[in-house]
Amino acid sequence: MSYHVCAALVIFLISYALIISERVHRTVVALFGAMLMVLAGVITQTQAIEHVDFNTLALLIGMMIQVLVLGKTGLFRFLSVWAAQKTNGNSVALLIALSLLVAVCSAFLDNVTTVLLTVPITFTLTRDLRISPMPFVLAQIFASNIGGTCTMIGDPPNIMIASAVPELDFMAFLRNLTLPCAISFVLTLAVILFVYRKEFRAHARANRNRVMNIKTEGLIKSTKILLACGVTLGLTIVLFCCHGQIPGWGIESGTIAVTGASLLLFLVMPDREKALEQVFARIEWTTIFFFLGLFVLVGGLEVNGIIEWLAARAIELTHGDLTATTMTILTLSAVMSSFVDNIPFVATMIPLVKDMGQMGITDLEPLWWALSLGACLGGNGTVIGASANVVALAISRKHNLVVSFLGFMKLAFPLMLLSIAIAAIYLWLCFL
Repeated sequence: MSYHVCAALVIFLISYALIISERVHRTVVALFGAMLMVLAGVITQTQAIEHVDFNTLALLIGMMIQVLVLGKTGLFRFLSVWAAQKTNGNSVALLIALSLLVAVCSAFLDNVTTVLLTVPITFTLTRDLRISPMPFVLAQIFASNIGGTCTMIGDPPNIMIASAVPELDFMAFLRNLTLPCAISFVLTLAVILFVYRKEFRAHARANRNRVMNIKTEGLIKSTKILLACGVTLGLTIVLFCCHGQIPGWGIESGTIAVTGASLLLFLVMPDREKALEQVFARIEWTTIFFFLGLFVLVGGLEVNGIIEWLAARAIELTHGDLTATTMTILTLSAVMSSFVDNIPFVATMIPLVKDMGQMGITDLEPLWWALSLGACLGGNGTVIGASANVVALAISRKHNLVVSFLGFMKLAFPLMLLSIAIAAIYLWLCFL
């Protein structure tokens, strides 16, 4: 084993151990680990920059700005009261309704955008109902990743697979992935409601009555800013849905998000320096820099062929058997995507799956669905398994809800394994 491979593994594993221990802030660990990768010669500075997904960072920053400006209008408060009253203040019905909304939106929008919009509403709602926000936040995180698995545009791994395999179009993803995702969604919510049943039992009727008596008039503070937010956010969402469908248009989602944010700032605060400073000060910069460091850490593994080596060794164990290979890809994708960014992993797996067509496996379709289901659903396994997880829990921390790495994993990893078990049964029954 070469020096670079050893150094990459040591730095990566120590960094993850520190992130899990939470003795040092995860952003500090990620940045310091990334710099060690460069200083140790594991990855060059140029390669480190190339492995930073600036599209993801731009998407996060652009949508954070739009959501922060939208929050100033009072819309979140209005929607929280409206939703609570529509469900008659029933916390169980409210959790199901919010989770379903997140799952559907995440299928057609970026799941980070979805949680940026819904999590702030959740905290206002649970504060009114005087119930713990924990089950609501967890349910929305899981729903965002499950919903994003259903469609070709819901999660980056699906976009990459669709680009590599043109015959797998939008309807193919929807037709083949909706059923296992729907079953996973229902069972995941059932488990959460069971685990937190005492919280819901303790929910007093007096709190429901108090919420039902809140007047919605006057909750919207600025209709002018709300209108501007509606225009820019609507335009952003339309472009999100269309940007992959326009031939020759190479504009990525990050550019769209920042364009929408800058247009909104131009419309509502072109010369208000203090207001601009307040908006930029509230951006989750610790989350942005955490992703920055994490991209370089994973890049160190990818550059030195560690991810590719792990994937190839796992495939060799199956000896070309279709069922064994499908289940191996599904399981490996899920476990790896829980701990490393699924984008470089899927990028590594796509050529390996294609090569299997030359190794005697004639039907590659179940392998593609296994890769998609594993990579996307695997994001539910840990705090850092998906961007939506990190962003939602960063927002939660600002509302004094701190979820530890192990505390999240204690519930999340078994639920992820449940989803993968459902996916395995589905693939076996329908394709194998």
